[in-house]
Amino acid sequence: MKDFLTTLGLTQGELIELIESARRFKSGEDNTQPLKGKSVGLVFFNPSLRTRASMQVGIYDLGGNPVVLEPGGTSWTLEHRDGVVMDGDKTEHIAEFVRVLERYCVAIGVRTFADLKDWQEERIDPVLSAFARYASVPVINLESAMHHPCQSLADMMTIREKLGHERKRVVLTWAWHPKPLPMAVPNSFALATAQMGHDLVIAHPPDYQLDEELMKTVKDAAQTSGGSVETTHEIEEAFGGAEVIYAKSWGSKLFYGNSEQDLLTRAKYRRKWIVDDAKMERTADAIFMHCLPVRRNVIVTDAVLDSTASVVIDEAENRLHAQKAVLKRLMT
Repeated sequence: MKDFLTTLGLTQGELIELIESARRFKSGEDNTQPLKGKSVGLVFFNPSLRTRASMQVGIYDLGGNPVVLEPGGTSWTLEHRDGVVMDGDKTEHIAEFVRVLERYCVAIGVRTFADLKDWQEERIDPVLSAFARYASVPVINLESAMHHPCQSLADMMTIREKLGHERKRVVLTWAWHPKPLPMAVPNSFALATAQMGHDLVIAHPPDYQLDEELMKTVKDAAQTSGGSVETTHEIEEAFGGAEVIYAKSWGSKLFYGNSEQDLLTRAKYRRKWIVDDAKMERTADAIFMHCLPVRRNVIVTDAVLDSTASVVIDEAENRLHAQKAVLKRLMT
């Protein structure tokens, strides 16, 4: 595994190996330090709590030194496009930035959100792709325009930890949010769930389907793993018999670059598309998951988030262990 950009390309067995490695780190069975005397660059174009803290702590635990850089803040603004005349507000090209950083660091983590302006550009993850193209050291996706594999690996670890190894009915439900959000988390969760062989149900309003190409990849992964994928516009129906509820809002591809139209469209779903006690009662004692940060009484009610069904804090902790497993794998 040269890079960790998505879980696509990893077999179910390889995902399980990473999860088991993460479990050993969590239990204390594995206290190796594959990063001893080494540094890892962490490049944050966007804010972070869990990703930044868990990566810094994880690198330290593995014996390494995290080097945190914020383009436009603690480092120069960066240009990722090739062949461009740099007479604007960008100071340095990623080509030089990466080639210099890899002289100091054995791996580079990158966090770069979608701007939700140009779908055709963002669907190819231009900034992350530029890092991977120029780097000779491993590149780790800490959330890009299209994927968040560190989160989805921790999610799969959490499901396995809480519910065992068996195939589960897993529901990914859209939830109302006051503004459009990127698709990286739902994309990666859907893909990893399918790769692990679960029965995935994606519930969303009619205008909020995930990307067709991504969904084809998800369905292909489910077919390979023995799982299944279905979609529905009926949230109550989706919750029936569910063992995992994963809530996340995302913007509509139909209104990409037109946030005003998205806001007008999503307004009618505000009251119905929320995770509450009534919906959770339809499940088979499901656990509730969310990547955090979460808006209380918007995505999920206080009652559900504060209940014993909620595993969001354990899920966040597992980011640390999952990322340590990824770092170890990349170093060996």
